[in-house]
Amino acid sequence: MHDVYLKQLQKMPLFEGIKETEINSVLTCLGSYLRSYKKGELIFLAGESIKSVGVILSGAVNMIKEDIWGTQTLIVSMKTGEVFGETFACGNRSDSKVTFAVSTDCLILFLPYNKVLHSCSMSCTFHHRLIENMVGLISNKNVQLIEKIEVTSKKTLREKILTYLSIQSQQQGCSYFDVPLGRLEMAAYLCADRSALTRELSQMRSEGLLDFEKNTFHLLK
Repeated sequence: MHDVYLKQLQKMPLFEGIKETEINSVLTCLGSYLRSYKKGELIFLAGESIKSVGVILSGAVNMIKEDIWGTQTLIVSMKTGEVFGETFACGNRSDSKVTFAVSTDCLILFLPYNKVLHSCSMSCTFHHRLIENMVGLISNKNVQLIEKIEVTSKKTLREKILTYLSIQSQQQGCSYFDVPLGRLEMAAYLCADRSALTRELSQMRSEGLLDFEKNTFHLLK
């Protein structure tokens, strides 16, 4: 793999504690491969069998759930450095219950999960560290899903907005913060209509609850 990706991977949580010189070895051992995607393309469809974990080298990937009527709900949006597909790849049933779609141009590194989970005959120490890191990332994804439940369980759109923004503010440790979602994606995440979201945000600003400029928000109360 090109040196520029090795340096980038070393900074990612999945490869924490693994030396740059060892990363190339573990990627070769796992049979990893790269794929590039354009905005709007689908990586995995619901119902499709997932055998590999995706590592986002650049861009963003959305996990989307679609009901029988075609209504889509954004479950979680993942950015550079995060992994996806691990929930289904490591389960007894590998068929995905969601669709993974590219929200911006992406470069994805795929790792066959069965080779990630089972260390090779060499019992490489860095392979064991990779497994530990993967378990940590799966735990983090569960936290994201719990946050999603916390937000969408609120009764009103205003409560959903405030809960979502509160989580973002706490994570970034400041009342001024940037959200990773555009308005269309935020509406999908909140299970709301985009126009209704825009109206509610404008009303909340006029009431002095918050202020915002594009994706930068400031909680005032």
